Amino acid sequence: MSNFDQFQMDFYQSNYTIDDQEEYSSYGSHENLCGSRKNQTGDKPPASALVPSEMLLSSQSYTGRIFQPTYSPNTHLGYVDGFDEEPPLLEELGINFEHIWQKTLTVLNPMKPADGSIMIETDLTGPMVFCLALGATLLLAGKVHFGYVYGLSVIGCLAMHALLNLMSISGVSHGCVASVLGYCLLPMVILSSSAIIFSLQGIPGTLLALFIIGWCSLSASKIFTSALAMEGQQLLIAYPCALLYGLFALLTVF
Repeated sequence: MSNFDQFQMDFYQSNYTIDDQEEYSSYGSHENLCGSRKNQTGDKPPASALVPSEMLLSSQSYTGRIFQPTYSPNTHLGYVDGFDEEPPLLEELGINFEHIWQKTLTVLNPMKPADGSIMIETDLTGPMVFCLALGATLLLAGKVHFGYVYGLSVIGCLAMHALLNLMSISGVSHGCVASVLGYCLLPMVILSSSAIIFSLQGIPGTLLALFIIGWCSLSASKIFTSALAMEGQQLLIAYPCALLYGLFALLTVF
C-alpha cells in the first residue's frame, strides 16, 4: 500500500506552479493581442500612401503664413482714373449752370443774338425757379396765385407748341417750348417785385406792365426764331407770346 502511495505522489509531482501558469497566460494573451493588431494594421495601407504627392509637397512647403493678395498699384490707379472720368452729378441730371446763366443773359438783353444750340435744350431748371419766384413775389404782394401761374404756364406751352409746329419746318418739342417761355418769364418777376413796393393800378403801373410784356415777348420770339431757323417770322411769333405774358401781367397788376 505504501508503494502505491509513493507511486501516485511521484506521478502527479511536477515543477508547474500557479504563478507560472498566470505568467504564461498573460504572456500568451499579450502575444495574441499584438498579433491581432499587426494583422489589422497589416491589412490597411499607411495614410501617407493615400495622399497625393502634390499635397505632401505643399504641406511640406507651408510656412505658416496666411495668404494675402498682392497689391497692384496699376489696378488701383486705373480705378481712380475711371472714377475721376465720370461726369458730375449735376451734369447727369441735366443741370448746367453755365447754360442757365447764358440763357438768363440772353433774356435780360433782348438785343443780344441768341445761340440756337443752347436755347433748343430742354432745360426746365430755370423755368421752375422763375415760376416759383413769380408766385413768391405775388404772395409777398398779398396775392396767392400759385395755381394760376402754373395753370397758365401749362396752357400757354401747349398752345405755343401747336402754333410753332404749324409754322416751322423742323418742328419743336414740348420741353424746348416750356424752357424758352419759362426763361422769358424773368422780366415778369421784376414786375411782380415792383408790385411789392408800390401799386401798379395806375398810369405808371400800366406803362411798366406794357414795357415788361414787350420785353418778354421780344426775348421769346428772338430765341424761337434763332433756335428753329424761322427768319422773318419774329413778329408773327411775338404776337401770341405777348398775349400769353399779358395774362401774367394782369395777374400781377390786378
